[in-house]
Amino acid sequence: MHFGRHYQINAKWLAIMDYKFIKTDYLESVSGGDRTLIKELTDMFREQMIEMQSEMIALLAEKNYHSLGLLAHKAKSSVAIMGMEELSEMLKTFELQVKASEAVELYDSYVSRFVHDTKEAISELDDLLNNN
Repeated sequence: MHFGRHYQINAKWLAIMDYKFIKTDYLESVSGGDRTLIKELTDMFREQMIEMQSEMIALLAEKNYHSLGLLAHKAKSSVAIMGMEELSEMLKTFELQVKASEAVELYDSYVSRFVHDTKEAISELDDLLNNN
C-alpha cells in the first residue's frame, strides 16, 4: 500500500490514499475532514450496497429484469458518489439493455461485477477509516 497526498483540514490531517475502486474526493468535500461524518457516510454506503448486492442476485435468479433495471438505475448514483465512474457507466449500460430487453446473456456478468466492485469499495473505505 502506498500513501497519496495529505490535506490539512480544520487542523486535522486527512490522508487521501490511492485506491483502485473508490475516489475519496467526495468524502473529502462533504465531510470537511470530519472523521465521524466520513464513518457515517461509509456505514450508509456499506448498508446500501450489501442490500443492493443481495437484491440484484435475487432479482437475477427470479429473472425479474424490469426490477433489476430499476435497481441498476438506483445503484448507479450510489456508486458514482464514491467515485466509481466505471461501475456507474456499466450500470447505465445494464439499465439501458434491460429496458430494451437486450443482451440478457450479459446480465449475470454485470451483477457479478457489481457485487465484486462494491465489496472491494467497502474494503477500501474500511481501510481509509482504519488508517486515518
